[in-house]
Amino acid sequence: MPEYKAPLRDMRFLIDDVFAFPAHYASLGADDASPDMVAAILEEGAKFCEQVLAPLNRSGDEEGCHFDNGVVTTPKGFKEAFAQYAEGGWMGLAADPLHGGQGLPESLGLIVAEMVASANQSWAMYPGLTHGAMSAIHAHGSEEQKQTYLTRLTEGRWTGTMCLTEPHCGTDLGIIKTRAVPQADGSHAISGTKIFISAGEHDMSENIVHLVLAKLPDAPAGTRGISLFIVPKFLPQGDGVGARNAVSCGSIEHKMGIKASATCVINFDAATGYLIGEANKGLACMFTMMNHARLGTGMQGLCLGEASYQGALRYARERLQMRALTGPKAPDKAADPIIVHPDVRRMLLTMKAFNEGNRALAYFTAQLIDVAHRAETAEARQEAEDLLALLTPICKAFMTETGLEATNHGMQVFGGHGYIREWGMEQLVRDCRIAPIYEGTNGIQALDLLGRKVLGSQGKLLRGFTRVLHKFCEAQQEHPQLAPQVAQLAALNRQWGELTQSIGMAAMKNPDEVGAASVDYLMYSGYVTLAYFWLRMAVVAQEKLAQGDDDGFHQAKLVTCAFYFQRILPRTEAHRLAMSAGSASTMQLVEEHFAF
Repeated sequence: MPEYKAPLRDMRFLIDDVFAFPAHYASLGADDASPDMVAAILEEGAKFCEQVLAPLNRSGDEEGCHFDNGVVTTPKGFKEAFAQYAEGGWMGLAADPLHGGQGLPESLGLIVAEMVASANQSWAMYPGLTHGAMSAIHAHGSEEQKQTYLTRLTEGRWTGTMCLTEPHCGTDLGIIKTRAVPQADGSHAISGTKIFISAGEHDMSENIVHLVLAKLPDAPAGTRGISLFIVPKFLPQGDGVGARNAVSCGSIEHKMGIKASATCVINFDAATGYLIGEANKGLACMFTMMNHARLGTGMQGLCLGEASYQGALRYARERLQMRALTGPKAPDKAADPIIVHPDVRRMLLTMKAFNEGNRALAYFTAQLIDVAHRAETAEARQEAEDLLALLTPICKAFMTETGLEATNHGMQVFGGHGYIREWGMEQLVRDCRIAPIYEGTNGIQALDLLGRKVLGSQGKLLRGFTRVLHKFCEAQQEHPQLAPQVAQLAALNRQWGELTQSIGMAAMKNPDEVGAASVDYLMYSGYVTLAYFWLRMAVVAQEKLAQGDDDGFHQAKLVTCAFYFQRILPRTEAHRLAMSAGSASTMQLVEEHFAF
């Protein structure tokens, strides 16, 4: 299994030099997040992930979760690692101090979450779902609900889930069948079956708090009739748990990857539930959790791509095969290490370009979350929310697509050994394959981006971001080293707006134009977005080099940026051509002719 080492140097480059996190935190009044505090958290988080979580990754995949008559047991070492995580206060890093949290910025929690998921994606699902539940209860719960649940979730004594999907519906939540019948004591009796519930049942906490979408008897049809309920596995009593609720696990799924994450069928048999937020407004409440989950899922592409890159790089330096085309590079050995060969370098550089670019996108997005939650003015909070609305589907879909490509490259670098389980590279591919599917498939993310966020706002959300890119390009257009790449980005930024207008005009005549163009549109958007972040990193790297501050790190940034612009960014042209072709070739084949 690849040995994970937290990429602290790259993290600090983004935190300190590119995005100026210390000034960012100071501007939001987050005084506790001092540079020394941040450095200490990163160091300790890295140790936990490298020494505790990473060694459990392959064994967890091999053992998987065990199901016995409704009881789920996680793989050996998982429960102990979770207890250590909770005892260390990691669950409450960015949680409200009123409920036992440390109150540090949300962005810092996401950076730690990157290390956790890179070390052990399956294990990361358990605290990840809990953080989402905490955010939903904190945003929409009553004071009594916050007092009852948040402290125990923050302590890690209890964990959380999100229960949306049912056997007959996934994306189309308006047709859910789970029902909530009001009771005399103000509670509701929840009945129905939910599937694909991550961390829905396990042995790592004393209670599991399910957030469940259901419909009241008099609910309007469709998504306007969905309400959100808190349904705990055990009913709260005093400082702990009381009677078992009518919630049970019917089975766990046998999956391609993330095998140590319990994916459950959960049955509610008139279980006691408590309405959270307003009746029939549950989808809006759940979106607080879903957006958190979508950003977290996007980061899974980064995390697994990083783990795969580290394994592939070590192997490429050690594996001897053939001589370099330009002559021996290791004449004292029987052959040269494969890292000398152009095709291996192509794969490694593609992985490096995606991982480091996606990390920059993730950290920028994390800063927006801080601003949306903590800025003093409503204008600043709304601006951040608008950018988040645009970037969330890009983060989820583009980062998972490119993360899957990265893990595939990592396995390919190993050749035949990459296909063998003992090396661990194929596990990373299997684990990553779910990321483009769950938390809203990437096709749905693409429709959300183009149809809802861009065209639905008459282009307002897109213009908010393209203005950021335009101002950057204006400021850097005379850059002595990077002017050609700046001009390339400026041209693509203009083209982005033109393509959007063209698709919008076509969609006025035929709505299928949106669906036919959406995936190419999202990928185009992702490549342009990463180009912007690569140039931001390159500008800083060039400044550091001019100051004589380099040990090869900053030069590597410039070389990787050049690779991205020359070898990856041209993919935008293929997506442009596909979008411009329209929907006819996609939609004109009659259904019967799909037959075989």
